Amino acid sequence: MSRSLFVDSGAWIALTNPRDQHHLDADRLFRAAAESRLRLLTTNLVVAEVHRFLLHRSGLVIAARALDHIEAAENLSVEFATAEHHRVAREWLVRFADQPITYTDAVSFAVMKARRCRTALTFDRHFEIAGFERWRG
Repeated sequence: MSRSLFVDSGAWIALTNPRDQHHLDADRLFRAAAESRLRLLTTNLVVAEVHRFLLHRSGLVIAARALDHIEAAENLSVEFATAEHHRVAREWLVRFADQPITYTDAVSFAVMKARRCRTALTFDRHFEIAGFERWRG
């Protein structure tokens, strides 16, 4: 069974935008993940966050193109948030109430825990604060 790598919104956004400060790292990391045959995992909430960000920053065409690219990724599984993910996310938010962790990130943590995924392709330090590893390729 192949290992999985959770992909956070910041990584998708950086990959999409050549002017993003993390674009080169995102491109390198996505290529390394493909070469390593890692299974990518994300959530529908992350996809929604990416779409919203790109829609407001880059416009309709770029936002739609990003959705197309995400949906076309053959090695990607999009996990849809459930009531149980919501319950566990609320626990994460209580546990880290002193940190500005978003609900989307808390659901991501819940999904990662449920799927036994320990590593994330992210530029967000909150994943490390929550006890997950940031993947560096």
